[in-house]
Amino acid sequence: MGITLMRPNNVGYLTKEGFKSIFKHGLMSFASVTIIMACLIIMGVFVMLALNINSIINELEKQNEIVAFVDEEYTEARAMGLKNAVLSVENVSSVEFVTRKEAMDSFSEDYENGLFDEIDATVFRDRFIVHVYDIELTAQTKTDLEKVDGIAKVNAHLEYADGFIKVRNVVSIISAVLVAILAVISVFIMSNTIKLAAFTRREEIAIMRMVGATNSFIRFPFIVEGLMLGLLGGGLGFLAVWGLYTVVCNNLLTSSMSGLVEIVAFGGIMWPLLGVFLGVGVLVGAFGSNIAIRNYLKV
Repeated sequence: MGITLMRPNNVGYLTKEGFKSIFKHGLMSFASVTIIMACLIIMGVFVMLALNINSIINELEKQNEIVAFVDEEYTEARAMGLKNAVLSVENVSSVEFVTRKEAMDSFSEDYENGLFDEIDATVFRDRFIVHVYDIELTAQTKTDLEKVDGIAKVNAHLEYADGFIKVRNVVSIISAVLVAILAVISVFIMSNTIKLAAFTRREEIAIMRMVGATNSFIRFPFIVEGLMLGLLGGGLGFLAVWGLYTVVCNNLLTSSMSGLVEIVAFGGIMWPLLGVFLGVGVLVGAFGSNIAIRNYLKV
């Protein structure tokens, strides 16, 4: 009868063997944890950078205004009546009506030297300041606004919108590529560590195969070893990113840039980030262990 993994005492024994293997190959275990930790630190730093860039872009999106000018023949009351029509345009999140007088006052404030003090309000047009939900649809929103009866002209800074979109896309692509590369490196290092452990126990594995041990029975200690190394690397990587991010944030808050950049609070993403780090560590450990041990399980 083959050795199975069903009995609780077998599970305890195999778990203990997995822990023992970590200390038996201390140098390689340390190297695995260090590599996983380093990869996760790099990944974490880039994730935090991406989150802050996205936060800045979101703030810029809110400030990126579309100006819809009302036909100059419309009275102020009639112009104000277009608000619901403008607000009903798809992708429009908010609308602010600005009268000719308010536009003139704002213009005069920008030129406090008095050069335009005598300018008449009739030179200006009533207008709507429009904000959108999705900056990527700015061009389409501009076209839709131009179709509204009573809107004579629409100004939209499409070049700014395109710039924001390009930055966001580049950050997303680099993040995905970096995560993939670091995951491959971590799995490679982990599998080599488990391979060393399997090689030193190759005779024991061969004997277990001869007496009928199942693949699960043989694999279990190596899975435990990989999972523990992955969890340790993930936990230490998270603590390192937390400390590094805190130091950087404190330095920024005390610098002259504190009023220019709004930093994403670590507390807001701490638990999801911890879950990701531990999850990546577990996946790397389990996958690396399976890759390393599979050659020893072939009949």
